[in-house]
Amino acid sequence: MPAPLTLDGFRADLAECLYQRPDEVDLEESPLLAGLDSLRIVTLIERWRETGVDVNFVELAECTSFAQWWHLLSARQARQTSQASQARQTSQEGADRADA
Repeated sequence: MPAPLTLDGFRADLAECLYQRPDEVDLEESPLLAGLDSLRIVTLIERWRETGVDVNFVELAECTSFAQWWHLLSARQARQTSQASQARQTSQEGADRADA
């Protein structure tokens, strides 16, 4: 299972694309006004998908700040983690019944 995306990791990813230090990334800034073009956004999406967060370009395009991106990504990650946990629990319960 890949390591989860953290706020620090999110900032570091943005900083790399913006040629800044992570502490210089203003989460209230608009991604487009900050200088992110579509290619860089797609690159970030692919990186975040590798951490297990399923997000697409249109969802990010609807957000007007990096803070909204983080809110979307962290909520999606939490939901996916919860769903995976529930699936494991259901699978384990099924295995326990089969063993009984």
